[in-house]
Amino acid sequence: MSDNGVARAFDFEVEGVKHHETTVGSPYYDGGPVAVRFIDKDGNRIRNEVNLPYDKYVDALTEEDGRRLYRDMALVRRLDTEGTALQRQGELGLWPGLLGQEAAQIGVGRAMKPQDHAFPAYREHGVAWCKDVDPLSIMSMYRGCTHAAWDPEEKKFHLYTIVIGNNALHAVGYAMGVQRDGDYGTGDPERDTAVVTFFGDGATAQGDIMESFVFAAVNQAPIVFYCQNNQWAISEPNVRQTRNPLYERASGFGFPGVRVDGNDVLACYAVSQHALEHARSGQGPFLIEAYTYRMGAHTTSDDPTKYRDSAEVELWRERDPLTRLKKFLLSLHETEEAFFEEVDREADELAAAIRAGVQQMPDPPSSMLWDHTYVDPHGPLAEQRAEFEEYQAGFETQES
Repeated sequence: MSDNGVARAFDFEVEGVKHHETTVGSPYYDGGPVAVRFIDKDGNRIRNEVNLPYDKYVDALTEEDGRRLYRDMALVRRLDTEGTALQRQGELGLWPGLLGQEAAQIGVGRAMKPQDHAFPAYREHGVAWCKDVDPLSIMSMYRGCTHAAWDPEEKKFHLYTIVIGNNALHAVGYAMGVQRDGDYGTGDPERDTAVVTFFGDGATAQGDIMESFVFAAVNQAPIVFYCQNNQWAISEPNVRQTRNPLYERASGFGFPGVRVDGNDVLACYAVSQHALEHARSGQGPFLIEAYTYRMGAHTTSDDPTKYRDSAEVELWRERDPLTRLKKFLLSLHETEEAFFEEVDREADELAAAIRAGVQQMPDPPSSMLWDHTYVDPHGPLAEQRAEFEEYQAGFETQES
């Protein structure tokens, strides 16, 4: 208990060292009483002091808005499931899944305005969906057909970044550019711009993240740092990385931080709206820790059964973001089962279209290996390219 009598989560012993996180079975395992949450795992609406600054954003939503959010999550889940299946069948080289993190991504994605820029890591398929990036564009990248098949400036969704935490530095630099262009704090809702950068709990151990916090804070850059804390940095749990909740790190750099229930799409939407308004209006950076769970593997090259307890997975299955919102919508008595059946049919159609599109993708030319490597001509690279093309031509001669 804290001094004021409010239960504090996060305290337990690991190998004799006191950490501040949660354990399986703990009542705080879903983020604790500090997490902003509007719907519990049983679909019940919650009102409390923690939610108070964000209530207005949820109260402004209609039941139709709730159905749209559910549809987004359901279609993105089906997209993700198809991506995993295609990789397992040899159609994709790799696939990083987002199963369990749909609410965390759709909530912030739908809170963003068209002019807001997203700098993703590599599993932000839900944010890409909200930014109207064609799912086949993402699939083509993981199939090795393109470097990236969308225009970052057009979509305001930048390229996937495999280097952990590196995209946060890119995002801060872009936000500083927005600042210098005067595209924030004007009061014009169609001009004021924020930047959102995405990373996981594991990335917070990278120097890139801390450096981006420093630059953003001292420049008061219009950026939202969005950490999807899915509990596992590949095979390492949070207790191996941090002694305090991640959202508390923001205060050390001089800007606000909030923990939100990452499996509650309404909460993610509301907190993101607040944080984005904070950034766009010129008040500086904001950190959101979306406390969620990665239900599947880190990527399709990972086997989580080697390091994770199945009981933990089942505990989080009870907190499924789609089930939670479905229960809430049904309790409002205007949404019927027919709506969910129609969404399921639409999801199946999306999956079929994705599968057909991936299988019809032409193989890229081998010369693509040398494209977009250097801006200016590069002698050694040109020599390597010529040598490779001569080598390839030798096979064509043998076949003929």
